[in-house]
Amino acid sequence: MKALVLEEYGRFEYKEVARPEIGPKEVLVKVEVCGICGSDVHGMDGSTGRRIPPIIMGHEASGEIVEVGAEVESWSIGNRVTFDSTVYRLDDWYTKRGLYNLSDKREVLGVSPGDFRRHGAFAEFVSIPEHILHTIPDSVTYEQAAMVEPIAVALHALRLAEVDPSQRCVVVGVGMIGVFVLQALRALGVETVYAVDLNSRNRERAMKQGAAEAFDPAEEGLVERIQGMTEGRGVDLAIEAVGIEPTVNLAVDLLRKGGTAVLVGNLAPDVSFPLQKVVTRQLRIQGSCAICGEYPDALELIEKGKIRVDEHIAAVAPLSEGAAWFEKLKNNLVSGKVILKP
Repeated sequence: MKALVLEEYGRFEYKEVARPEIGPKEVLVKVEVCGICGSDVHGMDGSTGRRIPPIIMGHEASGEIVEVGAEVESWSIGNRVTFDSTVYRLDDWYTKRGLYNLSDKREVLGVSPGDFRRHGAFAEFVSIPEHILHTIPDSVTYEQAAMVEPIAVALHALRLAEVDPSQRCVVVGVGMIGVFVLQALRALGVETVYAVDLNSRNRERAMKQGAAEAFDPAEEGLVERIQGMTEGRGVDLAIEAVGIEPTVNLAVDLLRKGGTAVLVGNLAPDVSFPLQKVVTRQLRIQGSCAICGEYPDALELIEKGKIRVDEHIAAVAPLSEGAAWFEKLKNNLVSGKVILKP
């Protein structure tokens, strides 16, 4: 089969590779489309350490089952499916307690951090364990289904945040994850959601998706301005979707006393943390890792039109052109999701 392989940092090769074999409880999916995640873009240059070459990346995908393992009972050839990005064990201590995203020895599709290598969906075919599959509703296209993973990441963060519609919220970083956080907050009935992003195109997109206002983090007096819009207190909830020190600190600064910050972004492995602010203002800091059961809700939100995805798709291109599209994304020449089609 053909696949887009990261042969070394910064260099892809579209080449012939072995078709994956499936185990007794796995299925073989013919990949229809696979989106380029921001983590893939940052992974291709080695900056995250989680895409050690050679690796076939890609985890935001959808397709059709073309082969089933001998022990697969719930799925059939021809089923239209998407799948979780996390491959977890069903007998794990965390999985049994409803925390499969934290399970020991879990793997992520298209990721190779050093202790495992799990090839992903920038290929004609990918092998998937049956327990992470999800049926695509008839009215949802393959392209729309490829957007489910970032929506599910957003929903997981908001589930951990315990959102109340009366809250005033801020989303720091309105790239693809952040803009779906914003849409999901609005779908949950939250009326006041502010957006913060360096990129003017992202700020414009946030306004179109229902942000009360969108700010440039470089704006002088930003914290004071948002405090002024919230009776001098600050926001109840901040969702940080970048993962670098300045944005983490900004999310903390924008909170009222007793507020909650949910950290979704993780570009930097370490940041300097404002401990005294967190302690003396009794802030709650919540990490959010991947997805834990939010795929069905994400698919339903797309199906019912409560979260719109089509307007966020910048391009659907052949997988053979993938290297060029990675370069465009790396250089910020594209705003929105690029989806590759084998």
